[in-house]
Amino acid sequence: MPSPWTFLIALHAIAAGYALIFGAVNLLRRNKGSAAHKILGRIWAVAMYVVVLTSFGIRTIDGGFNWLHALSVLTFCTLTMGLWSVRRGNIRAHQRFMTGSYFGLIGAFIGVVAVPDRRLPQMAIHDLAGLTLWVAALTLTAGLTVAGLMQLRRKPVLSPGTRKYGPTKL
Repeated sequence: MPSPWTFLIALHAIAAGYALIFGAVNLLRRNKGSAAHKILGRIWAVAMYVVVLTSFGIRTIDGGFNWLHALSVLTFCTLTMGLWSVRRGNIRAHQRFMTGSYFGLIGAFIGVVAVPDRRLPQMAIHDLAGLTLWVAALTLTAGLTVAGLMQLRRKPVLSPGTRKYGPTKL
């Protein structure tokens, strides 16, 4: 049985859950470069940085740093390069770095649920109601966020020189 949940481990798991959801939504959306894509991407990047940074404080598997922490360093680098690429206008590199980071997250998630002694599989066995509530809360809050962001498409963005009924005359 793994050690009990700590604040750091809970924060890590919550951020990872959000990163899984928001990353999937952003990758599957057709409107790349839209305001919603950018906001979802920022939320996802913050969640990923929280996952990476909290991982360095989690050393419960063997008491020290291990290969998982090396993957965290790699993820930190790919996230940073993805953000740097989009700022420089290199969209193709941005797509590759961010897609690679997301699929790395998927691999980490598979690794977490594939090891029976880890917290999530143990929670599925011993506290299914708690796990269900945790997943439902993540899904509901992420879904509400995405639904709110999708409203950005429906509202026209007005430039400073325009009003509701057209441009102002100078």
